[in-house]
Amino acid sequence: MGISETMKALADPVRRNILEMLKSGPKSAGEIAQVFDLTAATVSYHLSQLKKAGLLLEERQKNFIYYRLDMTIFEEVLAWVRSLGGNENEEK
Repeated sequence: MGISETMKALADPVRRNILEMLKSGPKSAGEIAQVFDLTAATVSYHLSQLKKAGLLLEERQKNFIYYRLDMTIFEEVLAWVRSLGGNENEEK
């Protein structure tokens, strides 16, 4: 995924809150939906946008799908942001 899709996904506060929730470990869509005053369809939409941006991985266990953070894309975004800072050893 490109950084544009990632930034677009991160721009939404609900999606950022979902990512915050997942810091503590994998959660099912039902567990995530309980926290928000949103329909299941809306939560599903947010999860699909986060997956499309490469921020989530899903794991199926019996009748449930558990979502967890995919740290790979976060590392790529951090590296890109750091590259914007230029060379820290240059004189100013």
